[in-house]
Amino acid sequence: MAFTFRSLRAAFLLLAIAAVTVSVTPAAHSDKAEARKGVAAKCAKQAKAHKTTKTEQANAARVRKNVAAFLDVPESTVEWVTRIPQGRLYEVVLTNGELFYTDKAVSFFIIGNIIDVGTRQNLTGERLDKLSRIDFGSLPLEQAIKRVAGNGQRVVVTFEDPNCGYCKRLGAELQKLKDVTIYTFLYPMLLDDSMTKSRHVWCAKDKAATWTAWIVDGKTPEALSCDSSAIDRNMELGRKLRISGSPVLFFANGTRIVGYRSASDLEQILAEIHASAGK
Repeated sequence: MAFTFRSLRAAFLLLAIAAVTVSVTPAAHSDKAEARKGVAAKCAKQAKAHKTTKTEQANAARVRKNVAAFLDVPESTVEWVTRIPQGRLYEVVLTNGELFYTDKAVSFFIIGNIIDVGTRQNLTGERLDKLSRIDFGSLPLEQAIKRVAGNGQRVVVTFEDPNCGYCKRLGAELQKLKDVTIYTFLYPMLLDDSMTKSRHVWCAKDKAATWTAWIVDGKTPEALSCDSSAIDRNMELGRKLRISGSPVLFFANGTRIVGYRSASDLEQILAEIHASAGK
């Protein structure tokens, strides 16, 4: 009887194991199958995205080449080409900051603003604003003339040519600002004499006073010589920042302003930047 009892117990145990195996195995196989399907779908999606990306890159390369050929400039002049969601267009940005749109075949150019009717956003304006912004913290301020008024807490950077008429008007307005530090990068681009004057200003014992005397009061800087290679570096910096005229102003948030502004306009800009920084 003992043998029979142990045999029955073993038989029941085997049946129990078999039952569990039968009930669990199909679910496990199902889970594995679903997992395999998920992995396959993910791989297919990634492959499709990769193919799309390669196609878009090839299209952008052709657009770059054809735009450069039309403009009769090196391809390096076309800094940026990218597909945008609107109208199957390509956005083209040149190294001088100009932005326009074309199609894949470069059969036309659109120069103007794209407005999102639903949101009333000027998409081109926002894009240009983003492109014009700079990393303010990366500016080599040691290459600029520094002037401090009051506590100097607010900061303005200018790029100016000594023979620029609007720079002279701007100089008078900058004198009216309070509690500001002004960094002026000498950027002689208008006349041969602009480089000469810039080097003389840079070599002066008091650069700030000499610059102000010239740009505001018209007092010609004394002819001096020194290591003025900083001005050459300014020219290279200006090209990288797409500065093609003067004056150009930059503010602590990276905003760029091109051209003359009155002291009241500058005060408003500085106040808005201060308010935004406090948020």
